[in-house]
Amino acid sequence: MPGEMPYFCYILECSDATYYTGWTTDPLRREARHNAGTGSRYTRSRRPVRLVYVEQLPDRPAAMRREAAIKALGRAEKQELVEKQVNP
Repeated sequence: MPGEMPYFCYILECSDATYYTGWTTDPLRREARHNAGTGSRYTRSRRPVRLVYVEQLPDRPAAMRREAAIKALGRAEKQELVEKQVNP
């Protein structure tokens, strides 16, 4: 639908080299919130975080499903997603 806001699934790399996955309508704003300590409890103690993966999805339910699917992946599979985006 025209004028509809885009949705994104994202992965952050935390300062302890762990990954955090979420969804948002604005990945850069969300990264800033995580770095400000207001994004999530998980990232609050693992700052700074860095946005390493972003995937645009058609709607909120799709973004939420993709977030769940990525969270179910192992670290190596998440690393593969990150590397593919950086080096297509």
